[in-house]
Amino acid sequence: MKIVLIFDQGLAGAGGKSNPNVGLNAVKGGVGTALMMESHFKEIGADVIATLYCGNEYFLNHQDEVVTKMTAMCKKLNPDFVVCGPCFNFPDYAKMAAMISANILTKTELKSCAMMSKENASVIEEYKDKTPIVIMPKKGGTGLNDSYTALCKYINVAVNNPAELENIKAEVCYK
Repeated sequence: MKIVLIFDQGLAGAGGKSNPNVGLNAVKGGVGTALMMESHFKEIGADVIATLYCGNEYFLNHQDEVVTKMTAMCKKLNPDFVVCGPCFNFPDYAKMAAMISANILTKTELKSCAMMSKENASVIEEYKDKTPIVIMPKKGGTGLNDSYTALCKYINVAVNNPAELENIKAEVCYK
């Protein structure tokens, strides 16, 4: 199974708060936080084929461009699933992830979700009916491995048994 990840600059390892204007980038395979997720993906036979990312400030100043171009890049890569996150409790990244995932779901045939903590309540409320949003803890919170397991469970069902998707969504996503 092929996975594409959508990250901000911090999770991609391209600089945290000190480098918020990183433009759109694509890297083959997984980088940054993807390495923490790798063992979970292996359990469902998934490999990260690419990581797409940009800086938070770049996103805020170029929202339409970022959403449109990342959606187009995902369509070209044609993965089995696109994961937008994990966003933890980072509000700008959460907004970017939700917007991109919702756009992917409406403009392509690809499967996608966002992943963020409950601290992003306004984004969750705005997008929970537009894209699945997998529950996760805030940065430094407990339960991160469990949330990655839940994400992989969601991905596996979405790709291999879509008839069961609503059941798993009720279990691992915000309602």
